[in-house]
Amino acid sequence: MSFPQKRESRLIALETYYDKMMDSCWSLSRTAMRGRNDERVGLIKLRQGLMMNPSDFKVPGFLFSGISAGIKKNGKRDLGLIYSQVPAQVAGLFTTNAVKAAPVLLDKERMKGGCCQAVVINSGNANACTGSEGLRNAKKATSLVARGLGIKESLVLASSTGVIGVPLPMERMEEGIPRLIEALSPDGWMETVEAIMTTDTYPKVETVNCRIRGKSVKICGMVKGAGMIRPNVATMLSFVVTDANIKAPLLQQILDVVAEDSYNRITIDGETSTNDTVLLLANGKSGHPPISRMDRDGALFQFRLLEVCRNLAKSVVRDGEGATKFVEILVKGARTREDAKRAAYAIAHSPLVKTAFFGMDANWGRILCAIGHSGIRIDPNRIDVLFDRMPIVKNGMGVGGPLEVKAAEVIKNKSFKVTVHLHQGKSEFSVFTTDLSLDYVKINASYRS
Repeated sequence: MSFPQKRESRLIALETYYDKMMDSCWSLSRTAMRGRNDERVGLIKLRQGLMMNPSDFKVPGFLFSGISAGIKKNGKRDLGLIYSQVPAQVAGLFTTNAVKAAPVLLDKERMKGGCCQAVVINSGNANACTGSEGLRNAKKATSLVARGLGIKESLVLASSTGVIGVPLPMERMEEGIPRLIEALSPDGWMETVEAIMTTDTYPKVETVNCRIRGKSVKICGMVKGAGMIRPNVATMLSFVVTDANIKAPLLQQILDVVAEDSYNRITIDGETSTNDTVLLLANGKSGHPPISRMDRDGALFQFRLLEVCRNLAKSVVRDGEGATKFVEILVKGARTREDAKRAAYAIAHSPLVKTAFFGMDANWGRILCAIGHSGIRIDPNRIDVLFDRMPIVKNGMGVGGPLEVKAAEVIKNKSFKVTVHLHQGKSEFSVFTTDLSLDYVKINASYRS
């Protein structure tokens, strides 16, 4: 077995363990994160059944801060800053929505230089659909940050999340940014994480370490997102920082590959927002020689980055707005990978399937119906469906009797897997999704109020 294969096998085993631990920790973490700040910080890593504290997220050469600038009505942190003490190589992914927020347009242009030194992030206001004023405001925010840090404005990126169609409250931004810069600290990670949250019920963070060319390398990631989630980055903001020394073109190549198997494998409601952004900054402070082409060390970094991003992506699904179920949809035996993908998303996006999951109703007919209108070529009489390992459909028909009763018990769990075998070929695709609950409707019916 090759080195990457061994690492992949180990990752699969770890994921199985982590998912089991998550079932027992999930409800506790959601409750605890609503408590006092010190309780929330102390419990940020219940996901793995382990305690981690803010010191676990110190990355050489990076400083972080998060404050309340009065952008949110509730007075919580709403303005964050990530600062690299030296210019960092940068890679990014952005929304595929044709309607793009001002900070997305600004970042896409500045990313062409391949370097970034600071990212200013606000929550509570998306600065989307705000016309030329929105772009001026995004530039003004980055200008204030650049001036305060004494760096080039072209090295400052912006990111926003929140209500669409409302101009940024620039007076509050202008008053808050100097305080934000003053608050920068190597220990400020969790303050930044809190500042990017909107309807999230708890902070979502990951960190890993590895050795590259004899040097210790750290990768830390944060993500916000709980609704308007579907592939192609999903409605979320994610920021990953590392002290690895990897040149921008390769960094972008690595991020593209990693996103395809992490951020682009999740969906909550099939929506794609205006502000979706993933940024990866590498400042080279670890001290290893620069990596500009894919080799063994590049592959190791990619593998470890995948761990971070995959777990961040899963945490978004687990915290989906109103979600009570975490569900993997695996479609096997398709003619092509694209067929498997289309079938998987047809199931994951179906409101009828998702409400059945919420009601713990083993209504397998809705799953077959979703596959049938996905547009792929199938033989309905050859389809098998399993809930975890329990068959509920065989050759296009319900198994009935005790087997169906056992399968129905599976969807009472907080986390389970739906496997569909089409028996048409050898291709497969999986996606992570949630149920559709009453709380989802309530949250999104009053989001602006």
